[in-house]
Amino acid sequence: MNFRSKIYVAGHNGLVGSAIIRELKRKGFKKIIVANRKKLDLTNQDKVLKFLKKNKPNFIIIAAAKVGGIYSNNRYKAEFIYQNLMIQSNLIHSAFLCKIKNLIFLGSSCIYPKQCKQPIKEEYLLSGKLEKTNDAYAIAKIAGIKMCQSYNEQYKTNYICLMPTNTFGPHDDYHPLNSHFVPSLIRKIHEAKVKNKKHIVVWGNGKAKRELLYVDELAKACIYFMNKRTKDTIINIGSGKDSSIKEFANLFLKIIIPNKKIIIKYDLSKPNGTPRKVLDTSLAKKYGWKANYDLRSQILKTYQSYLEKKI
Repeated sequence: MNFRSKIYVAGHNGLVGSAIIRELKRKGFKKIIVANRKKLDLTNQDKVLKFLKKNKPNFIIIAAAKVGGIYSNNRYKAEFIYQNLMIQSNLIHSAFLCKIKNLIFLGSSCIYPKQCKQPIKEEYLLSGKLEKTNDAYAIAKIAGIKMCQSYNEQYKTNYICLMPTNTFGPHDDYHPLNSHFVPSLIRKIHEAKVKNKKHIVVWGNGKAKRELLYVDELAKACIYFMNKRTKDTIINIGSGKDSSIKEFANLFLKIIIPNKKIIIKYDLSKPNGTPRKVLDTSLAKKYGWKANYDLRSQILKTYQSYLEKKI
């Protein structure tokens, strides 16, 4: 990429898309193309093709997706598989038709099997059964990966699939049921703080382990790999460090409410999800990329953005 490059970021208002926009602007890129849902329905193939033909981007970053936490993934499987299949298929195929050779497709660590050897290597894809609570979303993302691989092999495109771990940061979704576990924790802890509650409730038993990645680090990875031509289509993006939900809950409490004892209660009637997910990021490191992991300051930044959103 150079500063004259036209870069289309699909999903620019979301958690990841907004971070990519911030990073592109910080680096000095001026020709950034965006379109909100009212302007462009990404599930409509004809409209997507016309949009790309008209705007002629040199690069596409697909951050657009139907996303949600464990409740939404399990409750709205039809919407998750349909919308994600349509969005990614329309963008990838239309990019090919418009002779756009460079594209970043963002997936998720949930593409890997539930009972997966840890840390998870890219080669473990399709080596076992998926976690049932988010299999519809995972299958859609796997289809996107296979689509990119197929176009790369047949048409020599440079469509790179980045697989991030659990991502958090500014502009996240804090909905009581639809959010991922980090924004859910932040909302619950904040409510305990302002309402003087003595406990918070966390889904599951707290033993499931997760890896966290600050969204600005993922944005940097997108721009870094947009400037690469890799022989590998799938590349894991993560911090390489994980902790249990219980450990994260205690850490978030210490950061947000440092001088008060809050009891954590676990709702065992709710699912735990995948037992453990930590990515092997050695391939990304081989290409020269590594995440900056400063969890305490990154949590504080995220909490501050949550407070600003509430005002």
